[in-house]
Amino acid sequence: MMKFAIRFFTAAALGMALIAAPLLTPVHAAGDDNPSPPASSSKKEKKGKSSSLEQDRFSAGYRAAYTTVYDRHDYASAIEQLKALGHDEMAAVANLIGYSYRKLGDYKVSQIWYERALKADPTHVKTWQYYGLWQVEQGNRDQAQYHLSRIAALAGTNSEEYRSLAAALEKPPGTGLVY
Repeated sequence: MMKFAIRFFTAAALGMALIAAPLLTPVHAAGDDNPSPPASSSKKEKKGKSSSLEQDRFSAGYRAAYTTVYDRHDYASAIEQLKALGHDEMAAVANLIGYSYRKLGDYKVSQIWYERALKADPTHVKTWQYYGLWQVEQGNRDQAQYHLSRIAALAGTNSEEYRSLAAALEKPPGTGLVY
């Protein structure tokens, strides 16, 4: 019963968001801790049947990878978990892969994943934040400022993402950042 209520509320909220999205400014990004499962392209779903099992597996796998990143700080394992989901074209997944590579110090590969996430969803605020922090770490403060302006336009200046990147930009160049 509880699962049904959650699914019903999620579907209703998504429907309202799709209707209201063109009317709202600024756009607020969904949290990356539980992104919507990807749509399947299976033949069953084309006939109108949904694959809740596949969606449940995706959600559980994503939550496990999310925990691996933010609670265990095991970035290499998280990358494997995220890629195993088979949906690295999703902005939330690609962003976490990019974040994990950045935390491992592989800035070139991290950049590829951030750009992939923004290509998938140019309004993905968390990617603008993380890619902006990447820019700060690389010494590209003008680019980081651009990312900050994108976050302001999408989520406002009171958003957590804006405040985080703004705080990083306020620190003198070369200062060790912790985030």
